[in-house]
Amino acid sequence: MIERSPDGGAVWEQHSRVRVVPPVQPRKLAKVPFVELADGRLQGVVSSGSDIGRVYVSSIASGTHAYNCSTNNNRPCGGLYGSPCKHLRALAAEAVLQYGLDRVARYLRADVPEGADLVDCLDGSHEPAPAAMVFSRFLRHLAYLEVPDTTVPIPELHWFPAAGVRR
Repeated sequence: MIERSPDGGAVWEQHSRVRVVPPVQPRKLAKVPFVELADGRLQGVVSSGSDIGRVYVSSIASGTHAYNCSTNNNRPCGGLYGSPCKHLRALAAEAVLQYGLDRVARYLRADVPEGADLVDCLDGSHEPAPAAMVFSRFLRHLAYLEVPDTTVPIPELHWFPAAGVRR
């Protein structure tokens, strides 16, 4: 249920912050520090298992289930051998922890029988996708983690006026 203000608008629209919905289950951020359902894709950043300084940007498109995995500077993942690599599997598993299987499957428009693995139910193939936008959002996400706690509005995050919103 959306909380409404006296003028009928949603209350969250009148503030520069939105309540963060906690993950469905606790996540360990070391392997998959960033996961999102955005731009018609399940996408995120996955840490390399072999090099601490390398990350992969992985994505699965909604509807077509086309998938891609590359380093943040667009070098293809060596594990894409005609099927999703371990980075894509880790991304999907963390998305299920963050958003729940029903929501992720609905977003990807995939039929996932009870007890089945999400990635095994996808029928897409490898299709290159840009990594820069996802990696840029990840870096911005990291920057927000360094902002000190405050009750004063932060100009960069102040998208909506605190009062007087009229439609």
